[in-house]
Amino acid sequence: MTAPVTAAAGRTAARGRRELAYAVLLCLAGAGLAAWAVTRAWSVEVTSRGGLPPGERSRTGADLLPWVSALAYVGLAGGGAVLATRGRLRRLLGVLLTGVGLAVAAGGGVGLTEPGASRHWPALVLVGGLASAAGGAFTASRGGGWPAMGARYERGSTSASTAGADRPAVERGTRDAWDALDRGEDPTVS
Repeated sequence: MTAPVTAAAGRTAARGRRELAYAVLLCLAGAGLAAWAVTRAWSVEVTSRGGLPPGERSRTGADLLPWVSALAYVGLAGGGAVLATRGRLRRLLGVLLTGVGLAVAAGGGVGLTEPGASRHWPALVLVGGLASAAGGAFTASRGGGWPAMGARYERGSTSASTAGADRPAVERGTRDAWDALDRGEDPTVS
């Protein structure tokens, strides 16, 4: 009787991990694409200089709309933060990522309307922002039940760290061993 329950729980956990991976990859890929495309030359200004050859000045998307690159970097950081959060905080982060992605997409849309600007780089910013927003919306809607980072990444309680104080520092953990070495003690002796 426990085998079907265990198998179903395993499938649910695997689906949660898969959804988490898809959402994180969608956020990171979208924000990364937007961060890259905003650094490309969106427009070139040609100026005449009397009898000299004309001068050209390239302007990137970051020159025209500096806030887009900043928001794309926020989206990259938020995509990584999805892994480190859980529950309501992860859902709230998903809402934030959705808003950031939509703002980046709006920046791409503004770039598409600029006169004399290239069309493909702003379009890539638009696509990247929409992808990041989709990952954020997916996180906001389904992220509460996804698995969180393991307990080894969480800060231990003080009672747990003093529970094995009578053991040698190397048996208690790497940090205790290094702390013992810093104090000038032998970490292999209790």
